[in-house]
Amino acid sequence: MRQRLWLSGYRAWELNVYGDQDPKLKVLKYSLKMQLRQALDDGLQWLITGGELGIEQWAIAEALALKPEYPGLQIAMMLPYAEFGHQWQPEKQASLAQLRQAVDFSRETSTRPYSQPAQLSGYNRFMAQHTDGALFYYDPDFPGKPQYAYRVAQAEADRRDYQVQTVTMPDLEDVGRGLAEAENSDFQN
Repeated sequence: MRQRLWLSGYRAWELNVYGDQDPKLKVLKYSLKMQLRQALDDGLQWLITGGELGIEQWAIAEALALKPEYPGLQIAMMLPYAEFGHQWQPEKQASLAQLRQAVDFSRETSTRPYSQPAQLSGYNRFMAQHTDGALFYYDPDFPGKPQYAYRVAQAEADRRDYQVQTVTMPDLEDVGRGLAEAENSDFQN
């Protein structure tokens, strides 16, 4: 049972999702909600993720939407360093701040602003060591930023009972087809 789940994945730009109206976002959010429901039904107590634009922020939003149904769910946003996101556009900084206020717990793993890559690798090790398993929206056939976290999680799985699950591009295509079929069925009824 994974009571503390590390959820991470691609950034929005890596998925070519640019804006809240992008049809791909509907599929991603639906998939996140399905994955979170399954984890909650299996005993998830803490969703632990970061604040990156993309899968991490969308996961927080979906988890927050599920809280009325699963009041025991706790959400933690862990950031790799102080002043994370300060260089983003103002509306993206505001979104990060709003989500950070809404979660149950938030901290930085390094109290200093970004100064070296070791802060990012330390963050990934922290996330793996303080969770019971990981779920990555990541496909090894399409490497990107999540590959570093994925490697750390795989190494953690080599050391202890630590389940690493991925949602790959073909998985998302299946979710998209299923969602389209459900919507067509609802439309015809």
